[in-house]
Amino acid sequence: MSLIRYQTPNSVILPSLDRWSSLRNDLDSLLELPFWSGLSRQSQLFTGWTPALDLYQDKDNVTAAVELPGMRKEDIEISLHDGMLSISGERKSETKKEEAARTERYFGKFRRSITLPAQVDSNKVTASYKDGILTVTLPKAEEAKPKQIQINLN
Repeated sequence: MSLIRYQTPNSVILPSLDRWSSLRNDLDSLLELPFWSGLSRQSQLFTGWTPALDLYQDKDNVTAAVELPGMRKEDIEISLHDGMLSISGERKSETKKEEAARTERYFGKFRRSITLPAQVDSNKVTASYKDGILTVTLPKAEEAKPKQIQINLN
């Protein structure tokens, strides 16, 4: 028994869709080459690993929660510049490559930057790290907070 890749049927009605389908098949084939297959897991196509990040906001704060399991707080750097929050660091492997029979966790340097949805007061930013979750609390600047405007009757 052999497996055959699914081929999309040719569309007589919309021939331009066939070109997009063909392009997708070509890209899929390119990424299946042996050269890429060994590197994609280790380097995520040469970009390093990227930790998951959630961004929340309420009327007073913008909060970023970043998954960084297995890292020490000394290996994490946080910076704020021109409305952009950047978190970077390096997760080091505890074992040598030769000793590992299988590795699925990412190691190495990372950098994650995100544009903040509101102006923040950089002097009041706090960060905490517990159970592999980095939480950065960024208080909104007074001018960015919503204000209630009263209507005067004449």
